[in-house]
Amino acid sequence: MVNILVLMKQVFQTADLRVDRSSKTIITQGVPRVISEADKNAVEEAVRIKEKHGGKITVITLGPPEAKEALREALAMGADEACLLTDPLFEGSDAHATANVLAAAVTKILEYDLVLCGAYSEDLFAFQVGPRLAEMCNLPQITYAAKLSLENDRVIVERDLENERQVVEAKLPCLVSVVREINEPRLPTLMAIMAASKKPTTVWNAADLALGPEELGFNGSLIEILRSTVTVGERKRILLQGEAKEIASKVAKSLIQEGVLKAA
Repeated sequence: MVNILVLMKQVFQTADLRVDRSSKTIITQGVPRVISEADKNAVEEAVRIKEKHGGKITVITLGPPEAKEALREALAMGADEACLLTDPLFEGSDAHATANVLAAAVTKILEYDLVLCGAYSEDLFAFQVGPRLAEMCNLPQITYAAKLSLENDRVIVERDLENERQVVEAKLPCLVSVVREINEPRLPTLMAIMAASKKPTTVWNAADLALGPEELGFNGSLIEILRSTVTVGERKRILLQGEAKEIASKVAKSLIQEGVLKAA
């Protein structure tokens, strides 16, 4: 029997995001929110472990009240219960402040053997929340898991380090962050979706977690985001005509004029 906590984040559906070219900002109005892809892989891996070893899965997310929709999807995938951490004081939290809130929730839950999360979220790609939380909770951590197995009281992980694979193990309890290659998340059945609404969901705010305003949001963050902009590529269309030998020199001259190449 393995008690698993899965940390997940609700993000904007990236395929539906658009860019305002005049202000170079991302348009989020009307864009649906979904579970961050790597976090969905973490939920799937937890369900597979439960199917093999038994136990209980609790999914946790920090966000607005609307994040319950993401939790409901995770419950439909096979999680047993959910915990929503929501409070206006949490708004503006960077990776450090977010990990601080999650660590308070993990500490309050107490009974767990394994903490799973995505190695990154699709909105910030900070790669920091999982490792920071492990440090705060004094847990051994293994990152970038592409394959995972449990043997007695140990977790064995094959890490994806891009240019090589590394196999490591750690004693439970442990935090493991996963990459998308670890599995293919399942699509919940209609019956599972209907059953998800009957599974318990706990809601905790800052007071429930015994956290003060100085530890949360902008006050508890180490990084302040002043402005977010998007690089907008502009194409310049230049038509060159002539024979191949003539075109080659024209292309080179044009690239030098545009500053792409330097003259010899």
